[in-house]
Amino acid sequence: MDFFNAIVQVLDSTIRLSVPLLLACLAGLYSERAGVFDIGLEGKMLVGAFAGAAAASVFHSAYLGLGMAILISVAFALIHGFASITHRGNQIVSGVAINFIAAGSTIMLGQAWFQQGGRTPALAAGERFEAITWPGAEAFRSVPILGPIYSELISGHSVLVYLAFLAVPFTWWVLFRTRFGLRLRAVGENPAAVDTAGISVAWLRYRALICTGVLTGIAGAYLSMVQNGGFVKDMTAGKGYIALAALIFAKWKPVNAMFACLLFGFLDAASIRLQGTPLPLIGKVPVQFMQALPYVLTVILLAGFIGKAIPPRAGGVPYVKER
Repeated sequence: MDFFNAIVQVLDSTIRLSVPLLLACLAGLYSERAGVFDIGLEGKMLVGAFAGAAAASVFHSAYLGLGMAILISVAFALIHGFASITHRGNQIVSGVAINFIAAGSTIMLGQAWFQQGGRTPALAAGERFEAITWPGAEAFRSVPILGPIYSELISGHSVLVYLAFLAVPFTWWVLFRTRFGLRLRAVGENPAAVDTAGISVAWLRYRALICTGVLTGIAGAYLSMVQNGGFVKDMTAGKGYIALAALIFAKWKPVNAMFACLLFGFLDAASIRLQGTPLPLIGKVPVQFMQALPYVLTVILLAGFIGKAIPPRAGGVPYVKER
């Protein structure tokens, strides 16, 4: 039973750790399906995390913090669109610039506003999203097998966790069952044909980036207002890049993206669980190796198990209208 409880705890950590990856992965799915390569997911998550924690601390409201996180992330997404869509700039350079701006500005503004070395104050109970306990979770906790699954894996998460997993079927429906999704996928494959049909390529791509900004804002808010209870320097820690890797691993499909993010979340949870634990035939593994393990396995999975991933044909290529 102890082994089963340990498995449940690892799976519970997997869900919690995969949420920011899943939201950022879905965010990249919208932009890349529209033909805009967005390496700036990391930066938009970071500014969302800072804006959410700062606003929640000042206004004492978790929902105002979430709204500010979304607003600032959308603003950065529109900056990326202005550079790469309107002015046809290099999308990689624009994304990298957003990451640098986010990393520097969050520290500078955090120090200027709160004088805590770039951090925000620790968030109180009403300033962060608390876990939701489902009906009967405590009563069922002692029931063998089903009790821990219901009380730990299903119940006890914040509203943003449930929102993240509900976003998966919603994204599938938007992309494959709506006119907007059809046009979005078309503009990522053949923007000239979309333009010929009288539909604005630029406006479609801007709307895709707005979706990206909304999802990365929620991802950042989750990091600072659920997982950590405040903003700290560089708290995204490469999650935006892992989300991009998961998106490629999932071959730009929302359901596959969810399983890819759960896989990477599991690797992260397992590495945390195994820190300082002696392994058979190996002994005690250095903590630094266990911390690097998810990133190493990410590279191995992408290099050896993904097969050939074919991105949208117009991805990363600015559209120039023929005259």
